[in-house]
Amino acid sequence: MARSAKIDTEQVHELLLQALETERGGIQVYTAAIKAAVNKDLKKEWGEYLDETRTHEQILTRVFEQLGLDTEEASPGRAVVAHLGASLVKAIDMAMKDGEPAAAELVAAECVVLAETKDHQNWELIGKVVEQGGPLAKVLEPAYKAVESDEDHHLYHTMGWCRELWIQSLGMPAVLPPPEEVKQVETAIGASRAEQSREEMLGRNKH
Repeated sequence: MARSAKIDTEQVHELLLQALETERGGIQVYTAAIKAAVNKDLKKEWGEYLDETRTHEQILTRVFEQLGLDTEEASPGRAVVAHLGASLVKAIDMAMKDGEPAAAELVAAECVVLAETKDHQNWELIGKVVEQGGPLAKVLEPAYKAVESDEDHHLYHTMGWCRELWIQSLGMPAVLPPPEEVKQVETAIGASRAEQSREEMLGRNKH
C-alpha cells in the first residue's frame, strides 16, 4: 500500500513566496509588454492578462492572510524570482529603445512566455499540494481552482502569438491571431492540436 506523502510545509511556504513574487513580477512584465505590443489583438489580450494577474496576486494575498504568513517575507528563492522578473522588464525596455517596433514586440512576447512558464509551474505545484488533502489543501484549493485555467490560457496563447510573430518576421505566412486563440486552447494537448491545425487555417485564409 502506497504511503501518503508527508508535505514539507516549509517548502510549501517557499513555493507560496515565489508564487506571490511571480504574480507581482508578472504585473510589471505585462505592463511593459503592452507598451511594446504592435498588434491590436495582442495588446488587448495582454491587457486582459494583466487584469487577471492582478486578481491572482489578490487571491494569493488572501491565502497568505488565511495561513497567517507575511506577504513581504524575504527568501533567497524569492529574491531570485524578483531578479528574473525585473530582468524581463529590462529586456523589453532595451528592445523598445534599441530595436524596430516589430522586434520589440517579439522580445515582449518571449519575455511573457518566460514569465508565464514559471507562473504556470507554480500553480501546477500548488495543485499537487491540494491533491494531498489536509488543512493546507483546504486553504489552497479555492485559490487553485480560481487561477489554474487562467494560467494555462496565458501560457499557451502567448506561446502561439510568439511563434506566429516569429514566423511573420521570417517572411512566411502567419496565422494571426494564432490558432490557440481561435480554438480557445486551455491545455498542452489542445495547444499541440492548434499548432498542427495552422496549415489548414492558412489555407482557409487564402480563399
